[in-house]
Amino acid sequence: MPRVPIPAAEEVVLPKGGLTSSIASRKEWIFFATLWSSHPGLTVLWWALVLAQGVLPAGFVVAVGTLVGAVADGAPLRTPLLLIGVVFVLMQVLTPLHSQVGSLLGEHVSDRLHDRLLVAAGAPEGVAHLENREHMDELTASRDFDLGMTGPPLHLSMGLIAGGLVEAVAGLAQAVVLAAYAWWAPLLVGGAWLSTHWLLRESSQWDRNTGEVLDAQRRAEYSYRLAVDSPAAKEIRLFGLASWLTDRFAADRRTLVELRWQATRLRQRPMRWAVAVLMVSGGLFFWSLGRDAASGAVGLGQVSTFAYAAVGASALAFGGLNWALSLASDGVASVLRVERKMSTTAAARGVVSGGASAERMPAAEIRFRDVTFAYPGMSAPVLDRLDLTIPAGGSLAVVGVNGAGKSTLVKLLCRLYDPVSGTIEVDGTDLRDLDVESWRRRVSAIFQDFVRYELPLKDNVAPLGATPEEVREALAIAGATDLRDPDTVLSPGYENGTDLSGGQWQRVALARVLCAVGQGAGVVVLDEPTAQLDVRGEAEVFDRVLEATRGCTTVLISHRFSTVRRADRICVMDRGGVVELGSHDELMALGGTYARLFDLQAARFTEEFSDEQDGAGHADR
Repeated sequence: MPRVPIPAAEEVVLPKGGLTSSIASRKEWIFFATLWSSHPGLTVLWWALVLAQGVLPAGFVVAVGTLVGAVADGAPLRTPLLLIGVVFVLMQVLTPLHSQVGSLLGEHVSDRLHDRLLVAAGAPEGVAHLENREHMDELTASRDFDLGMTGPPLHLSMGLIAGGLVEAVAGLAQAVVLAAYAWWAPLLVGGAWLSTHWLLRESSQWDRNTGEVLDAQRRAEYSYRLAVDSPAAKEIRLFGLASWLTDRFAADRRTLVELRWQATRLRQRPMRWAVAVLMVSGGLFFWSLGRDAASGAVGLGQVSTFAYAAVGASALAFGGLNWALSLASDGVASVLRVERKMSTTAAARGVVSGGASAERMPAAEIRFRDVTFAYPGMSAPVLDRLDLTIPAGGSLAVVGVNGAGKSTLVKLLCRLYDPVSGTIEVDGTDLRDLDVESWRRRVSAIFQDFVRYELPLKDNVAPLGATPEEVREALAIAGATDLRDPDTVLSPGYENGTDLSGGQWQRVALARVLCAVGQGAGVVVLDEPTAQLDVRGEAEVFDRVLEATRGCTTVLISHRFSTVRRADRICVMDRGGVVELGSHDELMALGGTYARLFDLQAARFTEEFSDEQDGAGHADR
């Protein structure tokens, strides 16, 4: 079934002002308004069934009282028995029907909210919002609201919520029945149970979305995913970590439950007041009813009806807005808050981001001018007043120790982040003044943590589509000639699916970059593109890649100097800045950091090669 967008969060909130604003701001109202905006037809039917199921118990009480009266008076029993039968059958039929309608409505709401969450998470232009602690807490709550981590999934919660509302309607309907006895009876009995409902709500403290709770939730979910998902399976079994992981999940889950228990604690004073109110009101009502029954003012059937109705009105105390609604409302509210925050973040970025086209850029150069950048929550900058010029159409290799800022430079170039200060200029234009989608169409990249899509091979190479010839050509250049069927799903979890070796996956990711170049990308970013290939395979693939990307602006990050030396220029980074810049020959002649690292790696390779040769010689002898 296709998913249809639903109105934005602001469209389900009433206008501001007075009582209307107070009601509209309650999370329960937002939840019920979200039901309506998700599927009006099912929502109307769901509410109609709530009312019908709530009224039926009052009808049953009246029918039983009528039967008791008929027996006492010796009247015909056909009508009261028929009435009891009809009400009883309706009660039995409507319950499973309501359950099915609620489950279907819950699935509709869940689908729409997850659609909105996906759109919201993708709205900001970069990735900083996905690594911000405050946003991560909200994303955790909103992402997990329907996965059984914070409460029952929504399709189950709808039944629990309906049960509470049915009880409330049933209690109200039976309190109304008491008006046939005396005008004050519904006020006395119903009011007492309503006050008890309020006191019970006041006796509980619900605050389950604190940072501590959400941290525990993330840890429990992570332990669970490690146990049931395949990527970690090899290490878990090899190192005998199954029991350790089970114990860890149990401990994390126990911590989560304890934190929730502490957040939902019962206060004693409201409970004492509730007991006192019920004893006084119940005593007064049943004393009056007993007195009238003894005097003959009310018959046996009426006594039965009013007594059952007074007891049935207790549903007012326990029905209504229950715990399931609170948890479901929290989840829905989290999704809508994420939507608003992401929209605000996207709008703020939109103020900075211009609309200039990046077509045919760069024609001259890309320049990092006095760029400083620090990740959110970090005090020390990763890049510190970086100045670097990348000529268009050439290749630049970036080397340096871990933490020097190499991968961060790439993220800024792809505009996944913006500099804290300074500018990145493309042909003299601030990168933030270019249309971000237009610029990203000009950039193709393979990252260290490239994505392995559990999709057919053709979708891994060209997710947005390409001709079979383009896919095959990209795979051939990347050296993935052993992968022939473009429809093979790259996951063993599917029928006829398969998994690939690390080297094969890296070739597929390289093919994805090359396919994008064939479709118009002019800037190629290669972050450790051949880390999982052997030395010969690396040299062969990189030569092919350089040939295929001739004329593009290529930025290479690698720890292998046999690859790095092929670049036109080499940039050595340290502590967020450029310390050396030049060609391989120039830097070797300089005798600085690059030359020292190159000689160190070359010596190690020579030793390993000599050892292999000696081993082969001994084997021959």
